[in-house]
Amino acid sequence: METAVSDQEKLMKLLVKTAKQTEFGSDHAFDKIETYEDFKVHIPVRDYEQLKPYIEKVKEGKPNVLWRGKPIYFAKTSGTTSGIKYIPITKDSIPNHIDTARNALLCYMAQSGNSLFANGKMIFLSGSPELERVGGIPTGRLSGIVNHHIPRYLRSNQLPSYETNCIEDWEAKLDAIVAETIKQDMTLISGIPPWIQMYFDRLMQNSGKKIGDLFKNLSVLVYGGVNFEPYRKHLFESIGRKIDSIELFPASEGFFAFQDSQTEPGLLLNTDSGIFYEFVSMNEIHKPNPNRISLKDVKLNENYALVVSTNAGLWGYNVGDTIKFVSTNPYRLIVTGRTRHFISAFGEHVISEEVDWALTEAATKFGIHVIEFTVAPVVAQSEGKSYHEWFIEFENLPENIDQLAIEIDNNLREKNIYYDDLVSGNILQPLKIIPVRKNGFIDYMKSIGKLGGQNKLPRLSNERTIAAALYDYKVEPSHVS
Repeated sequence: METAVSDQEKLMKLLVKTAKQTEFGSDHAFDKIETYEDFKVHIPVRDYEQLKPYIEKVKEGKPNVLWRGKPIYFAKTSGTTSGIKYIPITKDSIPNHIDTARNALLCYMAQSGNSLFANGKMIFLSGSPELERVGGIPTGRLSGIVNHHIPRYLRSNQLPSYETNCIEDWEAKLDAIVAETIKQDMTLISGIPPWIQMYFDRLMQNSGKKIGDLFKNLSVLVYGGVNFEPYRKHLFESIGRKIDSIELFPASEGFFAFQDSQTEPGLLLNTDSGIFYEFVSMNEIHKPNPNRISLKDVKLNENYALVVSTNAGLWGYNVGDTIKFVSTNPYRLIVTGRTRHFISAFGEHVISEEVDWALTEAATKFGIHVIEFTVAPVVAQSEGKSYHEWFIEFENLPENIDQLAIEIDNNLREKNIYYDDLVSGNILQPLKIIPVRKNGFIDYMKSIGKLGGQNKLPRLSNERTIAAALYDYKVEPSHVS
């Protein structure tokens, strides 16, 4: 915490020095990089598509391309625009993924005094640990790769079994996980919130009990991957009592931050773990040559795109996540969304953080539970005005959908002045809600082969591919008041 800025400066120089003899280092004149200003001159900001020619060479088995030697794994992940992405993980970078999860638990133990959970059974809902080979390199989902590196001292307490984790079909896997865990002394449950909720729903359906009654010693919920707020109320009501939670910010590109405090807001940035961070204002990120800053120059409450260079061989890599610092002493942040997951079909530039807040506040006021949602623009073709269309799956349908829509719309206008201007100027009409039937989002994800795993439904989109498909899963009009 105290040496974050100096650690980052040293790390930048170490990364450049280590990769000087690589193909990328030669192409980008690493021998001329001495300062951060040099770094910015020689290493442009890139997305996956722009780095892909180098990754293709690595996939062909060529060594010393992006980092010394060859990667020990490829993390296979879905890209927003790139299809399947292959993110290298090296011998130097694997400790970042393993040790950061450990550090998050140790920080929690130290602060809370709760270490008893380590004596019980712990579940890590993850992708399959079975790996294929690409260019001779073991390849699979990050969570499946990490599964091979869980420390021996946790192995005996880890669930589900290796065999169950290898089941590809998510619903069959879920049934097997429930069968293995329903009679165990579960003390820690970890996963992406929508997975955890599906697991909880199936447990309650099979046992007739709340999760906190079924697992009397459950004391820690560990989550990451998506914004927790839309899921928080439903998850804790499923548990039936208050338990501690730990938020993580992992990605295939690196484990960036973790919640180190149960009392202070934000996630502690992982500043001494093989990752050099840069930050680009959201006003700049889509420019050909965006202005970048290092950690020492970040400001509180500004929305930044996260750019990383790592000891896995990613250089000036736009991760696609947006963050906002809530503290600079120490450096703690919150994840606000995705650089590509926003709506600006009409110039409103609405981001994930804003829609999450607008919906969460309205749901709290009306006492409703939201299971899942996504938002897309409707562009008027002839008569009428354009608007945002919200597809929402509710635990129980609200008594008055129209009133809820007004409340969400007002909340969004309060958060986003551009959206407010468009609505008040009669350019956009207020948003409309399309209720999605029970398990509609699950059925949709199943229909496109993306149920379970590390697949997440985009909350925001500027086009209507998802929206058009979701019409098949909407609640029939006779059921909507």
